[in-house]
This record gives sequence, C-alpha cells and structure tokens, in this order.
Amino acid sequence: MSLAEFATRRGLSQSAARPPLRQYIAQLWQRRHFVWTFASSKSISLYTTARLGQLWQVLTPLLNAAVYYLIFGVLLQMSRGIPDYIPFLVTGVFVFTFTQRSVNTGAKSVGDNLSLIRALHFPRASLPFAYVILELQQLMMSLIVLFAIVLAMGEPLTAHWLLLVPVILLQLAFNIGISLVVARLGAFARDITQLLPFMLRTWFYASGIIYSLAHVQNRFQDQPWLVKLLEFNPGYVYVELCRHALLAKYRNYVEDLHHPIGHLWWYALFWAVLMFVGGFLYFYRAEERYGRG
Repeated sequence: MSLAEFATRRGLSQSAARPPLRQYIAQLWQRRHFVWTFASSKSISLYTTARLGQLWQVLTPLLNAAVYYLIFGVLLQMSRGIPDYIPFLVTGVFVFTFTQRSVNTGAKSVGDNLSLIRALHFPRASLPFAYVILELQQLMMSLIVLFAIVLAMGEPLTAHWLLLVPVILLQLAFNIGISLVVARLGAFARDITQLLPFMLRTWFYASGIIYSLAHVQNRFQDQPWLVKLLEFNPGYVYVELCRHALLAKYRNYVEDLHHPIGHLWWYALFWAVLMFVGGFLYFYRAEERYGRG
C-alpha cells in the first residue's frame, strides 16, 4: 500500500490541495480582515526606518512628477497647449503609480512570504490582494495631496469629482487582476522581477502620462489605428478618466479638440472585468503549487 492510499484510508487529505472554486472564494472572503490588517501593517512598517516615515508615500510620486515636469514640461516643452500642465502631470503620475506599484509588489507577494505560506493554511490569493490594498491605502494619501495641488492651481470643485470613485474602483479591480497574474509568474520565475522595470517604464511612456493623446493625435492622422491602440491601453484609460473627473480646464480643452472619451468608460469596465476574473482564475489554478520546492 502506498503512503497516499494509507493517508486516504485514514481520512487524511493534502494540506495544500486546491479546494473547489466556490469554496476557495468563500475562504478568501473569510480572510478579508486578515487581508486588510496585513496591508495596514505592511504600510506602517515600510518606512519605519526613514526619518520622514510615511510621508515618503506621497513624496516619492511627487518628486517623480517634479523630475518629469523639469525634463518634459520645461526642457522639452511638452506642456505647450495643455492647460494647467502641473495638475495634469501629477494626476497622471499618481494614478499610474497605483498600477505600477501594484504590479511590482504583486510579483513578489508569493516569493517574499514563503515562510508564511509554508507555516499556515490560507488562500494564497490573500497575499496579492493584500499588497494591492496596501497600494490603495497609499493612493488615498496621495489623493489628498493631489486635491490640494488641483485646487491651488485654480481648478474648481465640481460634481465631476464624484466620478473619481468609480474610476478608482475599476482601476482597483484591474490592479488586483494583473497583480494575481504576475504573482503566479513571479512565484515560479523570479527573474520576472528583473524584467518588470523595463516593461513598466515602456508602459508608462505609452500611457499619456507626460503628454495628452488628444493634443498629439493630429500627428498620427495617417495611422488612426495607432491612436485607437493607445486609447485601448488600460494605463491610459484610467489616467485619462481621472483627469476628466478632476480637471475642468483640461476637460474643456479636450472637448474643444473633438476628442470624445465616453468609450473609455467601456474600456475601463472591460479591462477591470477581464483582468479581475481572468487573473483570479489563472492564480487559483496553481494554488496547490505555491510554496513548494
């Protein structure tokens, strides 16, 4: 009799076996408090050794935006024609950073917690979820600074600001999905963490963070497919919708250029559902393999 047969006869089961999907989702929901607590504790511990502490959550993207403004706004004059380029740029950097950091931390979420995975039995998807929630908490702090910058630059507080809520929720679903994908990839091929900075940098420059696609679309009149491709990019979609929600001057500027954005809401919904469902199933299928070897 094999050891597996003996264990089965004695009523024993594999501790890391993948449960049915419905049961797995129920287990994950039961661990929602663990996910939030884990994310909060990580958020507090990230900057404990830094003198400025959690202020770096806001200072890092803010300093990045300052560098981009100096290079692209002042030296390369890419700010020409775009009203209130500073809030335009800061909005793009802050919103894209939410996705960028979710991907980076998601790729390491399994590999960096092998001791926890091997010691405790819990749905492994809790880890990518927790890291994205961590980035959401940091985004909330960044948005306070962003609101202050937008108002200081003379932008009015309008009802359009409420649209920021569904945009962030859709982006959150997208980020969770893509984090689950890279978490599985990173668990079995750690080299992906070396490739991600190059991939994310390319994605950054293709997402209209430092330029307005509506402003440069005339340069691609002979290549309309390229404009459509850039518009379909989820990095661009969530950033552009946030800009339209917050920046009235930019919203009017885009409307004057006859560059509608209504279809971007469908793109945002499509990417959120596709990545969340697809990423969750992709991660779930390897549940019993995490932490082995």
